[in-house]
Amino acid sequence: MFGFGIPEMIILLVIVMVVFGAGKIPEVAGAMGKSIRNFKAAAEGKDEVVIKAASEIEEKKDAKDEK
Repeated sequence: MFGFGIPEMIILLVIVMVVFGAGKIPEVAGAMGKSIRNFKAAAEGKDEVVIKAASEIEEKKDAKDEK
């Protein structure tokens, strides 16, 4: 895929961990997955697009931190 081998993927993973930190990687991956899903849905002409307000995301994050 795009000429990426194992060494390139490892280097990419290390760069992502340095930039975002190990704790943020699941959040970034989830956001990327939702973005791709929404893009595909929009490209197919579907009217339903999942959008969450930043305040909802922050509320969930705060609730997790309080536990």
